[in-house]
Amino acid sequence: MTKHPGLDLVERARALAPLIAREADAIERTRRLTPDVTQALIENGLYRSLLAKSFGGTEAPLEVFMQMQEEVAKADASTAWCLGQCSVCAMTAAYLDPDAANEIFNTAPGILAWGAIKHQVQAVPGGYMANARWDFASGSRQASWLGAHVGVVEADGTPRRKADGSPEIRTILFPVTSATMYDVWDVIGLRGTGTDSYSVENLFIPEKFAVLRDEAEARRENGPLYRLSTNMVFSMGFAATSVGVARATLDAAIELARGKTPQAQKAMRDNNAVQGVVGRMEAQWRATRAYLYSAAAEVWRDLARDGTITEAHRIALRIAATWSIHQSAAVVDTAYHMAGATAVFNANPFERRFRDMHAIAQQIQGRDSHYEDVGKAILSGHLEGTPTAR
Repeated sequence: MTKHPGLDLVERARALAPLIAREADAIERTRRLTPDVTQALIENGLYRSLLAKSFGGTEAPLEVFMQMQEEVAKADASTAWCLGQCSVCAMTAAYLDPDAANEIFNTAPGILAWGAIKHQVQAVPGGYMANARWDFASGSRQASWLGAHVGVVEADGTPRRKADGSPEIRTILFPVTSATMYDVWDVIGLRGTGTDSYSVENLFIPEKFAVLRDEAEARRENGPLYRLSTNMVFSMGFAATSVGVARATLDAAIELARGKTPQAQKAMRDNNAVQGVVGRMEAQWRATRAYLYSAAAEVWRDLARDGTITEAHRIALRIAATWSIHQSAAVVDTAYHMAGATAVFNANPFERRFRDMHAIAQQIQGRDSHYEDVGKAILSGHLEGTPTAR
């Protein structure tokens, strides 16, 4: 059987799972990936999964990236979240001047992280001047470079716009040493991601480090991966992370049911109600994973054939990702409740995954408003002709 290019990324992720699981308590306590975990991810090339081959990356197919995320998430959701965030950030190399890309990604540790779209920069001779603060930079505590997505204000004070009249959004990139970091990530779930804030003051950004990310005319790489927007890959990577968290929680519930006998009751494994719950959870998880990967495979097949990405493809990935996050949360909820009082103790593998899963579901990729976007597309006929709608 022919293996996908980069499939050994999944094998490496699986091999690292015991280390990540051992470090999970420290990751939770310190709200950072531990040095051992970070170094292992670097040495095994996992951060470079989506980096272009021309810069020494794997340029893995979408499904391989998703499987890598799933395996890491089974061991620790925060580690998977940081890895997914920074891996997708590396797709920016496909739009960068090669010298800039090499400086960012081929100088150790070669990790880029960024936060939410916010603020504007001032156009100046040779580049841009930045004065702003940004939030939600998952993985920033391991990063050597930071980014920010900003509008551009011309020298005369007018906003820069694209040919279609919409605001031009550039991704500015700068060394983490140029920024002030703020320790603000005190949350209930995904505590170990260090999703902190950062700011810069009077920072000059050279033109070569201010990229038109996800703009076809700026793309320098022609592989199918870079026909996908970073947002599309974020959504599928975080959905795969959810599937991994759900699998680990379900496995923990199954292991518990095999050995637990509640007071004055028969063993859980012999309880018909428990058997039925486990069977339904297993079916729900398998259906969720199958749908998610089917959507990814069908879109990738079209990309590999003719390099075309359409609105229908975008919608197909969006609905699969959002639905899979919500279904994964439902599996985690059911497993948590089935575990009873056992689930509330920190020493057992339920409560952290419960909190992590619900933090994932609260994130932008899990918003219910995505269903409205999909429904609008369906009613307007935009899904006609896409493989997942046949």
